[in-house]
Amino acid sequence: MIKQQKKTDGIPTPKSLRRKNLTPEEYIQGVLDNDRTVLARTITLIESNARHHLELAQGVLKAILPHTGNAIRVGITGVPGAGKSTFIDTLGMMLCHKGLRVAVLAVDPSSSLSRGSIMGDKTRMENLSQQASCYVRPSPSGGALGGVARKTRETMLVCEAAGFDVILVETVGVGQSESMVSTMVDFFLLLTLTGAGDELQNIKKGVIELADAILINKADGDNKLAAQRVRSEFDQALHYLSSVTEGWETSAYCCSALTGEGIEEIWDVIQSFKQQTQLSGQFQKRRQQQSLNWLDEMVIEQIKTNFYGNPQIQVIRDDIERKVSAGELPVTTAADLLLQKFYKSREGLE
Repeated sequence: MIKQQKKTDGIPTPKSLRRKNLTPEEYIQGVLDNDRTVLARTITLIESNARHHLELAQGVLKAILPHTGNAIRVGITGVPGAGKSTFIDTLGMMLCHKGLRVAVLAVDPSSSLSRGSIMGDKTRMENLSQQASCYVRPSPSGGALGGVARKTRETMLVCEAAGFDVILVETVGVGQSESMVSTMVDFFLLLTLTGAGDELQNIKKGVIELADAILINKADGDNKLAAQRVRSEFDQALHYLSSVTEGWETSAYCCSALTGEGIEEIWDVIQSFKQQTQLSGQFQKRRQQQSLNWLDEMVIEQIKTNFYGNPQIQVIRDDIERKVSAGELPVTTAADLLLQKFYKSREGLE
């Protein structure tokens, strides 16, 4: 039986554990002890696509599951240039000074061409990344948003088991990643700014209905009055939209991540949201629904993996795809041919 010990921040791991392959018990105990080296290795294990790593990772996750669920999960998205990393740096520092442990996870879409990813979060969050009570983990997606959803959710559980009080999930890109993150957090914050232009305004419209709060950043200096004006415009527009969370009214706020003004206020909003939704039952209801949605996604992902990994499908796939591309075969017919081949290959295996 794994015994949970007192959390420790930043205590070095013995060299023996750094070099050798860890046992499941060592992974589990290291996470529960908030051993940063083992924590990092556990997340790397979860992110691995190797088959033998998957079984080990699922065993570790099952063991730490009773120690999860106690953190507030906050998703943060925003238009390019809105200052997400600076905001997270400032917010995270404030939370650390309050005695809270903070984990920052970045949903970091990799380049679809080079498969490289933007791993600069630790350099953009210079102050926060140096805090003993904070853990910053940028994770590349490998170009697959489904992979992001699975790995980020599991990483959140690991961080919760390690004793972090606040999980901040940042979306580095724009588009589908926002909707993905909104389905795995308790509170979803849209960060924006004034004078972004029509193109960025359209991006905001795509995610505004997902937000539990809208925050106009860079409300300082000559830009302060403009930010307050944009805030009023958002509040007026929000009256015509249904709130994403039942019983909660989405509102707009102003802040300056540079000066720190408004940061305390937005944290108070998040705390009020948690308290209000816990009392109404919406908090737990959202988490339960997210878990069920995750179950559906995992089933679909596994079915798709098994389908395209089937040897008989691999034999005929290229030819069928060629015919579909050339207009020689209707898509519906092609799908039926692939499915029939898959079903026949599975007959007698159960």
